[in-house]
Amino acid sequence: MRILFLGDIVGRTGRETVAAELPGLRAKLGLDLAIVNAENASHGFGLGPDMADALFKAGADVITLGNHAWDRKEIVPYIANHPRLLRPLNFPAGTPGAGAVVVDVPGGRKALVAQALGQRNMEPLLDCPFHGTREILARHRMGATVNAVVLDIHAEATSEKMAYAHSFDGQSSLVVGTHTHCPSADAQILPGGTAFQSDAGMCGDYDSVIGMLKDGGTLRFWRKMKGERLGPAEGPATICGVFVDTVDSTGLARRIEPVRLGGRLKQAMPEV
Repeated sequence: MRILFLGDIVGRTGRETVAAELPGLRAKLGLDLAIVNAENASHGFGLGPDMADALFKAGADVITLGNHAWDRKEIVPYIANHPRLLRPLNFPAGTPGAGAVVVDVPGGRKALVAQALGQRNMEPLLDCPFHGTREILARHRMGATVNAVVLDIHAEATSEKMAYAHSFDGQSSLVVGTHTHCPSADAQILPGGTAFQSDAGMCGDYDSVIGMLKDGGTLRFWRKMKGERLGPAEGPATICGVFVDTVDSTGLARRIEPVRLGGRLKQAMPEV
């Protein structure tokens, strides 16, 4: 199975670039499954229903959120009726939406996609992402009920992302980190056969402070005032993510490569 995961979409330039390029990426890479994180798509904070619709129309099979899941209140009724839009699985019981979904993939195959929110420097009052993920995986086994498993760990600490990946090595096709917006250079296949990258990066303008305008972003550090106004940078966007190829019979990865398209960063595109 050929899988593309795109990191955090930031602002208008990020979402418009992803919407424009994703159909071509699906064709070029022969994708079976495309997943995007879009928790920063609305001016850097949250996701609007119309934006989710546009991303699904462009070819996203699943959209994941994160710690900004509820910044746009209109998403609450929307997520209840759109199971392919995921919020973190470790929100308490009764929270709208779901943290995991099984989707149909061409060829009669199925894939499980899930997202967990880290606790280090994030939301320590949420349920444990490790225990929550274990409960999800206990109900779905690669090579049996599903052909692939993709886990998005939305977390601040690289150590937590790595610990999470090693915890579920051999039980998932891909563990990929989101949230920090900088693509890491550690793409690898772990000993148990799970593909891993600490952070997929963002889909947004890299002439910025993690996707936000430089003036507001830098003044926060100079003045130590959290009230400095932040807005998304709107220059040319770089699409950042990871491409993974898996074995259908086991769900394990045989290849992982970075994807970087457009904007300021050095370009990277897998050959297929």
